[in-house]
Amino acid sequence: MNCASSLTKGVESIVRRLILKGIVVLAFVVIGIVAVAVIGVVGYFFLALAFPRRMSVTGRVTDIKGKPIRRVEVRAVPLPVYTPHLDHSMEAKDKEHIAVTDENGRYLFKRLVASGGVKEGMWVQEYDIVANAEGYAPQKIRVWNDFETHEDIITLTDFVLEEDTPDDKVDSKLFDFPGDSSRTMKRPAAAEGKLELVQSSEGGTGFVCAKSGAKFVAWGFNYDHDNSGRLLEDYWHQEWPTVAEDFREMKALGANVVRIHLQVAKFMKGPEQPDGAALKQLARLVRLAEETGLYLDITGLGCYHKKDVPKWYDAMDEGDRWDVQALFWEAVAKRCAKSDAVFCYDLMNEPILPGANKKETNWLAGEFAGKHFVQRITLDLAGRTRKQVAKAWIDKLAAAIRKHDERHMITVGVIPWVHTFPKARPLFYSEDVAQNLDFVSVHFYPKRGEVDKALAALSAYDIGKPLIVEEMFPLHCSMEELGVFIDASNKIADGWIGFYWGKTIDEYTAGDTDLAGVLTVSWLKYFRAKTPETLGF
Repeated sequence: MNCASSLTKGVESIVRRLILKGIVVLAFVVIGIVAVAVIGVVGYFFLALAFPRRMSVTGRVTDIKGKPIRRVEVRAVPLPVYTPHLDHSMEAKDKEHIAVTDENGRYLFKRLVASGGVKEGMWVQEYDIVANAEGYAPQKIRVWNDFETHEDIITLTDFVLEEDTPDDKVDSKLFDFPGDSSRTMKRPAAAEGKLELVQSSEGGTGFVCAKSGAKFVAWGFNYDHDNSGRLLEDYWHQEWPTVAEDFREMKALGANVVRIHLQVAKFMKGPEQPDGAALKQLARLVRLAEETGLYLDITGLGCYHKKDVPKWYDAMDEGDRWDVQALFWEAVAKRCAKSDAVFCYDLMNEPILPGANKKETNWLAGEFAGKHFVQRITLDLAGRTRKQVAKAWIDKLAAAIRKHDERHMITVGVIPWVHTFPKARPLFYSEDVAQNLDFVSVHFYPKRGEVDKALAALSAYDIGKPLIVEEMFPLHCSMEELGVFIDASNKIADGWIGFYWGKTIDEYTAGDTDLAGVLTVSWLKYFRAKTPETLGF
């Protein structure tokens, strides 16, 4: 009996020791794993902070005939670093670099600082690449590398240098370079410089630059989708260089305003959650506009691709939907308020309302070219007048913007129903509805042989506020007739905005061009030729 008891106790003792050893071994393993993880994390942060990512930048320098220019000094000048999570810039993380072009006009910068930091502390180093050759006007291109989609080698568009012209010999003509519609046009020095905030003039007779008091005429493009139909947010993360190049091309054609169209699905993750990544990219676009010298007409609340519209948004009633729209505009205005490159906030593209005795079931109206540009702001008037609903909607969204931005103008781009129904009267721009709108935005597509009818309809929107034809194109008329409309509307309009879909004149004409391409080429050529007269240089 005693032997059996002793044996049992011995086994228990051995088991306890084995369990204890197992626990000790397991503890050491866990501690080791944690230690390795901590070392890995610390190492990652250390490497990210101590060793920034690098990039190479290359390109070519030519004259206006495409001939390479050798022995040109090209400088990479570092700028204060971009910190997307901070409201201020930091000192540059690199020094100035100098390269000299070879016999093929090519230059190369190796191991430029690109980006560094982690999470909220991440930063991006930008450079002005400046080409300066004796006898030629200097040019610069701004370059940076996206933090998330880093490229080891960035190839820039060619520097195309023009012969330097003394200031007293620069006239107010547009210098048209054969064979390349994207070349930069020569302007008098007064036309260049930092953007000023644009405001409505006293008395509402037009637009003025806030500091200088100079008259401002809006002349530009809707940049709503690319040539394949993709919306801006579909490619602006992965193909940022394309966006930057398009902005330079629009500027080269003579534009001073670009209208962008932001989609609800891309800017709202949920009913109460704006998308931080989209807002960050919008801030980047605003900075690109500042650098390019273009103002932004920021149009919001788009639902152009029906398949992208969140089910939770589509299922909402009027009140909840308006709350989401107000939050959208709060987030956008907060991000953009400080920039003078913002021309205006356009609350929604072509909002409409149902009839007095009709209850609608769909927020989106008819489809055009695969997109839904028209949107209802309510499905049921519920005993209210159309003016009451329109005013309440405008006032709510305008108040959301004004929480963060008291400076920039607010408008709403509308279908001119007076053009379709001559006896109709403006709704969103009626006296009691438009109190919180700073200027009138209307979309006109004159019909062949009916330019006078379009001009008569446009006059109905001359309500004592500045007026912009925010959309126009030779869709239903010839380019000559659209030109007549623009010239004749000059008496009451303070700006005109057409379309640019990411292809230059040369790119359209290089291959087979369909009817849409022919129309677009005629429009772009007209726009380029009309720029000096419209902008007064």
